[in-house]
Amino acid sequence: MRGRIEKALSGFYYVNVGDEILTCRARGKFRKEGMSPLVGDWVKVTPLTPGEGVVDAIEERTCAFQRPAAANIDQLVIIASAALPVTDPFLIDRISAIAALKGCGVLVVLNKCDLDPADELYEIYSASAIPVLRVSAATGEGVEDLREALRGKLSVLTGNSGVGKSSLLNALAPHFSLPTGEVSLALGRGRHTTRHVELFPLESGTYVIDTPGFSSFDAQSLDWELKQHLPETFPEFLPYMDDCRFVGCKHVKEKGCAVLAAVKEGKIPLSRHRSYVRLWDDLKDLQEWQVNK
Repeated sequence: MRGRIEKALSGFYYVNVGDEILTCRARGKFRKEGMSPLVGDWVKVTPLTPGEGVVDAIEERTCAFQRPAAANIDQLVIIASAALPVTDPFLIDRISAIAALKGCGVLVVLNKCDLDPADELYEIYSASAIPVLRVSAATGEGVEDLREALRGKLSVLTGNSGVGKSSLLNALAPHFSLPTGEVSLALGRGRHTTRHVELFPLESGTYVIDTPGFSSFDAQSLDWELKQHLPETFPEFLPYMDDCRFVGCKHVKEKGCAVLAAVKEGKIPLSRHRSYVRLWDDLKDLQEWQVNK
């Protein structure tokens, strides 16, 4: 029997097989193989007692993240805000680089625009190669544009705790009735209301996955592979990279770098290049043996 995992919680996998959702355990072989089923996985299951089963096999994935534990994602939707909790552009750029490395599309959604229009963030990403929307879960502004951007895809929503991921899902589909939390004015951040990864059907052919906050994102992907391909994960660099004077240009401070020239001319947002350099500094001393040890 074939189905898709819609929720994973405490070692149980909730698999939608079409006419029901089976509560399943995974075969022990996955642990031996160092592999775990993920939300979004298409799997083969064997029914056992009514409403229960076991995951026998995982179909080939198009992409996978370990944190949040999700697979076969078409689009990563980064929810950000200029109102509390304020989102650091570096976090957006770091997450989008990891998504690009995995071949996953990216959309930046600026929530709480009724409180702060997030003009600086909007200007940065409007000038980048990453699509950006301004929305408000509270007033409904931009929600229909977001719905259209999600249509026909499996999208993962991620962002700071308290930035409004669950609130946006409730705005898109009020029947979800997901719990939401207040932002702490003293700490400037939200309280975790989403504790696990869960897939929700929005409409026919459209699915969204709600996740915990940035602290649980797939930081392990800042590894050797990302070091090798970092420039390509910044798509606005691509039109200029072949024009650099030297082969193997790092686009950090080299003479004759066409990317740096484009930054100076305002063709590439300065904030995006600063994030690139910060990522490069984090990765430059990483050696392959450190990754594979």
